[in-house]
Amino acid sequence: MAAYIFRRLLLIIPTLLGIMIFNFVLVQFVPGGPVEQVLAQMQGQGDVTAGFSGGGNDVGEETFGSSSEYVGARGLPKEFIEELEREFGFDKPPLERFLNMMWNYMRLDFGESYFRSISVIDLVLEKMPVSITLGLWSTVIAYLISIPLGIRKAVNDGTSFDTWTSAIIIVAYAIPGFLFAILLLVLFAGGSYWQIFPLRGLTSDNWENLSLLGKIGDYFWHIALPVGASTISAFATLTLLTKNSFLDEIKKQYVMTARAKGLSEKKVLYGHVFRNAMLIVIAGLPGVFIGVFFGGSIIIETIFSLDGLGRLGFEAAVQRDYPVIFGTLFLSSIIGMVMQIVSDLMYVFVDPRIDFEKREG
Repeated sequence: MAAYIFRRLLLIIPTLLGIMIFNFVLVQFVPGGPVEQVLAQMQGQGDVTAGFSGGGNDVGEETFGSSSEYVGARGLPKEFIEELEREFGFDKPPLERFLNMMWNYMRLDFGESYFRSISVIDLVLEKMPVSITLGLWSTVIAYLISIPLGIRKAVNDGTSFDTWTSAIIIVAYAIPGFLFAILLLVLFAGGSYWQIFPLRGLTSDNWENLSLLGKIGDYFWHIALPVGASTISAFATLTLLTKNSFLDEIKKQYVMTARAKGLSEKKVLYGHVFRNAMLIVIAGLPGVFIGVFFGGSIIIETIFSLDGLGRLGFEAAVQRDYPVIFGTLFLSSIIGMVMQIVSDLMYVFVDPRIDFEKREG
C-alpha cells in the first residue's frame, strides 16, 4: 500500500503542472488584466500620476496614442504604464513569469495580492474558517441523515414510506441551493416572517465577550441557515445513492445465506451488507466535501454575507488579482488530489480485502 500511495503522490506533480499551465495560458487571452483594472479605476480622477515616482511634472509630454494596447491609457505617460507593468511583473515574457511563479510556489511563496496589500497565504487563512464551516458541517449533516435514511428506504423498498420520502428527496434535489437559501432568509431571518436567525456573518459582534458555551451557541446560531442551504442537494444525492447501493447488495447470494443461517436482520444489514454497500458512498465523501468547500459555497457565501474562499476566488477573478487566483488554484488542486488518495485509503479501511497494488499489477 505504501508503494501505491507513493506513486499517487508522484502523480500529483505532472497533474498539478498541467492544471497550472492550462489556466496560465488561458489567462493570457482574457481581456482586462490588472494593469487595465488600475487604469480603469484612475479614469476621471484628476491628476492620475500624482503618486508616480518617475514621471516628474511633465505628465503630458509623452503619452500613448490610439495604438496603446491598454484601454483607457490615453493621456497617461508611457513611463507610468511601464512602472505599472514592472510592479505587476508584466515586463517579463509569459514563460519567465510562469517559471518564476512555479518556483515561488515550490518554496510556498504565493506572493501578495495586487489590490489588498496582504500576502495570499494570509488571505487564504483569513477566509478559510468560513469555507471549512460550510464544507465540514454540510458534509457531516448530509452523511448523518442520508445513510440511515437510505438504508431504511432500501429495507422498505416499494412501501409508502419509500414513496413519500422519495417525493420529498426529489423536490429537495430540484430546488437550487441559492433559491433555498433565499427562502430560508425570507422565512427565518426577518425577511417577511420570523426573525429567528441572524442575517449575515459567522459570529456576533460581541462574540469575544461571550462565555465558552455562549460562543458555541452563537457560532451554531449563525451557521444554521447557510449550512442548511448548502446541504440540501448533497443530502438528496447521497440518500438515493445509499438506497441503491444497499438494494444491490441485499439481492446478492451471501445475504440470503446469512439469513438462512438464522442471523438477525440487524446483523445481516450492518454486519455484512453495510461494509460492501458503503464503498461507493464513502468514495463520494471527498467529492462532496471539496465541492462544498471550494465551489458550492460561492453563492451561499454571497447570499449570507460570509467572507470565505468561494467569495474570495470570485472577487479575485473579477478584479484579475492573479496572485490570489493562481495561489488558491494551486492550493485547491493539491487538496483535491490529496483527498482522492484519502478516498482510496478509506476504501481499504472499510474493506481490507481491497488491495490497490495487486489491481495495478
